[in-house]
Amino acid sequence: MGNKKLKILISGGGTGGHIFPAIAIVEALKKQADIEVLFVGAEGKMEMEKVPACGYEIIGLPIAGFQRGFTLSNFIKNILLPFKVLRSLIKVIGIINKFKPDAAIGTGGYASAPTLKMAQWIGVPTFIQEQNALPGKTNLFLSSAAKSVFVSYEESINYFHNSDVIYTGNAIRESFLDNMVSREEAFRFFKLNPNKKTIFITGGSLGAKAINEAIADKIELLLAEDIQIIWHTGKTHYENYKHYENDCCKVHDFIYEMKMVYAICDLVVTRAGGVLFELFMMGKPAIVLPSPYVADDHQTPNAEALVKRNAAIMLKDPESKEKLVPSIIELIKDEERMKAMSREMLILAKPHAASEIAKEILSKLDYHKSCI
Repeated sequence: MGNKKLKILISGGGTGGHIFPAIAIVEALKKQADIEVLFVGAEGKMEMEKVPACGYEIIGLPIAGFQRGFTLSNFIKNILLPFKVLRSLIKVIGIINKFKPDAAIGTGGYASAPTLKMAQWIGVPTFIQEQNALPGKTNLFLSSAAKSVFVSYEESINYFHNSDVIYTGNAIRESFLDNMVSREEAFRFFKLNPNKKTIFITGGSLGAKAINEAIADKIELLLAEDIQIIWHTGKTHYENYKHYENDCCKVHDFIYEMKMVYAICDLVVTRAGGVLFELFMMGKPAIVLPSPYVADDHQTPNAEALVKRNAAIMLKDPESKEKLVPSIIELIKDEERMKAMSREMLILAKPHAASEIAKEILSKLDYHKSCI
C-alpha cells in the first residue's frame, strides 16, 4: 500500500468496554503510521461524548439494538428497528463514499454492524477486536468476512470461524501505565491508613445495586476486621450510601483518579467487564460478580475464565448479600492465596495488545511508514 496516509474508519460504542479499546487501537496506529481517523457511533450513546473528548471526530448513526422485555415502548422501538437499520446503512454508504477509508475496524456495539458490513460489501478490508470470552453477536456476524479477528481471551478463539484469529489480549491505552503514583501519595489522597488492608469496591461507572446492598448489609463486619474501604457506589446510588463515609470508608459517586486506587488497594470487588483488563495489568486479586443484565450474560464467561486460572473468586448476584462480605474477609486474611491470584492476574496482562493489533493491521494492509 506504500507510504501514503492511511484513512481508518473505526466503530465501537455503547459502553466504555467498546469505546476505549477503539481509542487505544487508534493511538497505537498513530505511533506506527501516518493515519487519518474517523469514528462512527450510535446517536445518543456515550461514544458521542467520550470520543470527541479524546480529540477525535465521530459521526452518529440512528441505530439501536433489539429491546428485550414485553412493554409497549419496547414493542414500538422494535417495530421501528428495521427502518433505523436501513437509514444507518444508507448513512454509512455516504460516510464511506466521502471518507474513502483504507480499512475499517470494529470493536463491538450497535454502530459496528452497519459500518463494517457496508465496508465489507464495498470491499474495504475490515478488522474486529473482541473484548469478551463469549463474543458478542455483532462481532460474530461480521467475523467471517474480516481480515483478522483479535481476541482478548483464549476462550474466544473457537467461536470464530475466521482463519486469522489472533489472541492479543484487550487493547488498553498504553498511557494507562504512565505516571503511576506512589502508595504514599495515594494514601494521603484518600486520607487512609497505610498500615491497613484496603479494598476497592465498584459496580462499574453506573454502580451495581446488588454489590452496594451486600456491602451496606454487613459493612460493620468489614470494619470490625480493621479493613478500610474505597467504595464507588455510582452516581445513581450515591445518595443511599454516602452516610457510610468515615475515616475507614471513603464513599464516592465516581472516581476519576483510578491510578490512586490501584496504587493502594489490596483486593477489588467488581463486575466482570472491561475493568478486568486493568486488574490484569495491575495484578490485583478480585472477587467478581458478573452482571446479569448484559446481553447473553457475557460477563459470566469472563469471570469463569479467571476462576479457571485461580485468579479470581466468582459470586452471583443472588448470593451476594449472604456471601460477599464473608468472602472478602476470608480472602483478605489469606496472604498466600492473594499473592497467587495476583501472579495469575499478571500472567493474563497484555500491556502491548494495542501495539500488536496495530502492527498486525498495518501488515495486512502492506503498509510501511517510511520514517520507521
